[in-house]
Amino acid sequence: MTGRLESFFHVREAGSTFAREAAAGLTTFLAMAYIVFVNPAVLSQAGMDFGAVFTATCLSAALATFVMALAANYPVALAPGMGQNFFFVSVVLGGTATWQQGLAAVFVAGMVFVALTFTRVRSQLIEAIPESLKAGIAVGIGLFIALLGFVNAGLVNRNASGLPRLGDIFSAPTLLAVVGFLVTAAFLGRGGPARPGALLFGIGASTLVALALGLVRFQGLVGMPPSLAPTFLQMDLAGVLTPAMAPVVLVFLYMALFDALGTLVAVGQRAGLMKDGRLVRGERALAADATGTVMGAVLGTSTVTAYVESAAGVEAGGRTGLASLVTGAMFLACLFTAPLVRMVGGGIELPGGAMLYPLTAPALILVGALMARGALRIAWDDPTEALPAFLVMAGIPFTMSIADGLAMGFIAYPALKVVTGRWREAPALLYALGAIFMARYMLF
Repeated sequence: MTGRLESFFHVREAGSTFAREAAAGLTTFLAMAYIVFVNPAVLSQAGMDFGAVFTATCLSAALATFVMALAANYPVALAPGMGQNFFFVSVVLGGTATWQQGLAAVFVAGMVFVALTFTRVRSQLIEAIPESLKAGIAVGIGLFIALLGFVNAGLVNRNASGLPRLGDIFSAPTLLAVVGFLVTAAFLGRGGPARPGALLFGIGASTLVALALGLVRFQGLVGMPPSLAPTFLQMDLAGVLTPAMAPVVLVFLYMALFDALGTLVAVGQRAGLMKDGRLVRGERALAADATGTVMGAVLGTSTVTAYVESAAGVEAGGRTGLASLVTGAMFLACLFTAPLVRMVGGGIELPGGAMLYPLTAPALILVGALMARGALRIAWDDPTEALPAFLVMAGIPFTMSIADGLAMGFIAYPALKVVTGRWREAPALLYALGAIFMARYMLF
């Protein structure tokens, strides 16, 4: 058995061992296992069945990670992405689409991603987006995730006029979220072995406190996986193939492309998978990522993408796809923890009927904070670069829409280059993208 694994994954050739790969796979799982709790809690707010989304999350993460391991031999794990799931919810709650049409948009974007993986169009799309806009998008999505974390924690709510204001910070669920935030931040700040699993450990600590205070009810640790039927093959393809949905598909495609590439480059550099500035077997890795998105949509979840938390496993010694096999196996095992996940992610109902999610909210706030460091990559001394990036950063959380925030930046960037006489600095493809967003607002 070990001989076959060695001949396939080339563990020793990569300078690793079977024990090290197993430990790395477990480390990566601990670093990203929070998505098992968070994703069902997020997508259920769009009207999707909590249990089905949980099953889809575990299955899509496991299958996509297996594909990455077997096709690319990368120590990179995949799961439904933070940011993509919030864009999905914003599209549904904003009235742009039903959740079935949202799944169809993810599916179409995934299929296009698969096709682009084998053409030069993919690289042209990536090169067309300026670095400042890329950074602004990451920060804007991070702020949006953090805002929803504040709302889910009860730290922020809306007054009668719909404006955000400070919530009841002394309510028990909100205080619980504050405790969870402090515990998780402490794990992150102290570093060491606890850091990779900080978000998961924070959720665990908050859950223990909630049980002690009677805020949640223990429902068991293990059970059979919930039925996948409410989300499986529920894509409304006819509803998504309309001009009004084109920008939504475009945004899903954009996020899938850049999240995948950015994560693979970042993790690949740490794992020694970069040769002469290029990723070894990079096309296979991107194809695995794109395939994961398609499988996720079929099963019933938002975009599946490579997780930068895989870097934690690389730091623990992971160098091959064997580590990913271990991570994928752990996600399969999670299928039998549905009662625990429902207790943690199901929310706490307030006397007025409103729902708070204090056990998962701290993870959202801290993920948003970590994403905000991308602002360092923005060329703040150049207004034609900084202002479009700022519009994206501010536009996404202020409009509560990732698509609208992106539109501000994609329209403003070529416009500012033109009015300052620097129109040659904006690639032709960026003018086309700006025109698409303009047409969306003028015609639909």
